[in-house]
Amino acid sequence: MKVIVLGAGLLGVTSAYFLRQQGHDVTVIDRQATPAAETSFANGGQISVSHAEPWANPDAPLKVLKWLGQEDAPLLFRLRADMRQWLWGLQFLRECTPARTRHNIEQIVRLGSYSRAVLQALRRDRGLAYDQRTQGILHFYTSQQEFDAAEAPAAQMRALGCDRRVISADEAVRLEPALGHIRPRLAGATYTAEDESGDANQFARELAARCEDDGVTFLMGHTLTALREAGGRIDHAEVVDAEGRYRQLRADAYVLAMGSLSPLVAAPLGIRLPIYPAKGYSVTMPVLDPARAHQVSLTDDEFKLVFSRLGDRLRIAGTAELNGYDRHLNPQRCQAIVRRAEALFPGAGDVSQAQFWTGLRPATPSNVPIIGRSRLPNLFLNTGHGTLGWTHCCGSGKSIAQIVSGMAPEVDFAFAGLALRRVSTSGVGAAA
Repeated sequence: MKVIVLGAGLLGVTSAYFLRQQGHDVTVIDRQATPAAETSFANGGQISVSHAEPWANPDAPLKVLKWLGQEDAPLLFRLRADMRQWLWGLQFLRECTPARTRHNIEQIVRLGSYSRAVLQALRRDRGLAYDQRTQGILHFYTSQQEFDAAEAPAAQMRALGCDRRVISADEAVRLEPALGHIRPRLAGATYTAEDESGDANQFARELAARCEDDGVTFLMGHTLTALREAGGRIDHAEVVDAEGRYRQLRADAYVLAMGSLSPLVAAPLGIRLPIYPAKGYSVTMPVLDPARAHQVSLTDDEFKLVFSRLGDRLRIAGTAELNGYDRHLNPQRCQAIVRRAEALFPGAGDVSQAQFWTGLRPATPSNVPIIGRSRLPNLFLNTGHGTLGWTHCCGSGKSIAQIVSGMAPEVDFAFAGLALRRVSTSGVGAAA
């Protein structure tokens, strides 16, 4: 079967890889010159199954109100005359109940655990190297209230098979000595030994090269202008190449993996995707003093920041700004990240060489991605992964390839368009 994958980010490249493994003739289309050049370019670097508590949780509404108008707030709603933003916000509030939060954590953990295992197998089988570290992820807390609030979600994650252990401040410093500088301020931590970190952009580019070796075609510099429907199916994709030439491309199936642009592509087809761009920031700087720099990947839950060591570079990323499709770098938000990094690990990184980046994360109100069939039988969805695209990409890519091939996915997850799910005797679910 001929399949066109729309988007060459992490989700598009992994979808293409696993579709090719299923024997399909695969073409990938992307407007950028190279794969993973947008949201997958400089993210936080974490394969973080333990980062499963969604933004929408019972504590979120009061926090969002407190943060309104604060330019350096971890989660900033910049209110606009934008109906899509307001509708997304209302859906977000509906997801903040305890019952919805528990349900969403369950979905996120199941997909994350499966995806991490798929990544590990893929790395082993294809010899991928991307500055990966397998030292786990440590969530640390400088607020006793935030630490206390972390215990219940951590317990739920453990019940789902994600071993996120609650540990003392002293044990946190033992695991990551760089935290010794702030030991008096540490309330406690959680630690997930099975989690990982690595350079998502490097991974995507290496996997794209493996895809090409396997026969996948990449049409880079091709901008999708429309998907055209005929007879209740997608008939063709309309694209314009880098020289401005118009083309119509046809396939048996299409996979929409265009991140925050996905709802704009789907809307003319009558498909409403509850995805809104959440602008995230990252800072990358060279290691200045290895003795002060962290080795273990870290999450600062109070400030919604993650810290990863990528070879001789430090990557600090996080925060979310809901401000439409604006990609402008806000200096105040950039400097807020640098200030927090310097307060925690003074002198660890060379701030004078800091590089700032921003990308639009495709956020759903629940933080649960949209993977599966659309109402059009030959249009499939792999989008809406928010801050967890790197964590979920391999499991999502393998699952959508199985769905396109008419197979049941190996993970028990609320796939779109696949209402019936069964749980196998091994405890791994599959869509029926």
